[in-house]
Amino acid sequence: MPLSKYSTLISAQDLSEHINDEQWVILDCRHDLMDTNAGSQAYAAGHIPQAQFVHLDHSLSAPKVSADGVFRGRHPLPDKQQFIQTLRRLGINNDTQVIAYDAHGGMFSARVWWMLKWVGHAAVAVLDGGLPAWNALSLPLTKDVLQVRSGGLKEHASLVPQVDVAAVLDNISSAEFTLVDARAADRYRGENETIDPVGGHIPGALNRFFKNNLQSDGRFKAAEQLRAEWSALLTQPEKAIMQCGSGVTACHNLLALEVAGLTGAALYPGSWSEWCSDSSRPVAR
Repeated sequence: MPLSKYSTLISAQDLSEHINDEQWVILDCRHDLMDTNAGSQAYAAGHIPQAQFVHLDHSLSAPKVSADGVFRGRHPLPDKQQFIQTLRRLGINNDTQVIAYDAHGGMFSARVWWMLKWVGHAAVAVLDGGLPAWNALSLPLTKDVLQVRSGGLKEHASLVPQVDVAAVLDNISSAEFTLVDARAADRYRGENETIDPVGGHIPGALNRFFKNNLQSDGRFKAAEQLRAEWSALLTQPEKAIMQCGSGVTACHNLLALEVAGLTGAALYPGSWSEWCSDSSRPVAR
């Protein structure tokens, strides 16, 4: 059958109808920032059939400190070729439809969605509502671990822009781009910071908590509602930079913008965790 390219979201019902499609790869991205073993333990206890587990720290991030001894944030992007090798080990080819899910409304699976776009793979979508949406339909879970043959994915031109810390620093004076922080409002204000050593935000950044993209059931708001909410914040999405604590939930805002049809915003992967590691960089509270 021809490849059905889901490129933003997919419903639990639609995924269930493709669960055994040979051209589809399902990735379980569950994670807990405070307990990094929680995702793999949850996967072992039960997961969507045919799903493979990917770990945020091990498969989707580089070491926090680069080879030159500089701290790059809590979840810096891995080397592109190493990431492509990871995707090949998961059985991903150029014509594979990839579906990513977690249990937190896309908090972690949106990172996989963005990273596939980063290496030029368009056919990737997030399970809308994640595992809770799957369970709400009483769909099956399994403890079976899938064995796959290596895929042949090749790198293509990136479909998403990114910026580095130097560009973000320059933007404070130029104000060419609108910076949007995806963290909760209290952390943005510099209150109740329990993850990074410094509280506050990058000067000039606006705040849009990533969970504001979701309905009460954990599924994304309708495209029209997201478009209205984001348009009130951004007049030119292509002149926007998304950041968060470590470059993970910023991808949730990027996915919401894509769903809304407001494309072109860039990711600052290092985000607040990289920014605040250098005391010479300004901090706002």
